[in-house]
Amino acid sequence: MLYTIAIVLIILWLLGLVTSTTIGGFIHILLVLAVIFILLRIIQGRRIL
Repeated sequence: MLYTIAIVLIILWLLGLVTSTTIGGFIHILLVLAVIFILLRIIQGRRIL
């Protein structure tokens, strides 16, 4: 599920870069948080999916 959320955030982030600077910045923050959570799960040895 976390992997799916990360993919969705990447797509929204790319759309945000094209359409609006403000929305792109917000999506960028969410994307960074998603990547941090994925890295924490990998470090802890849990499966991402």
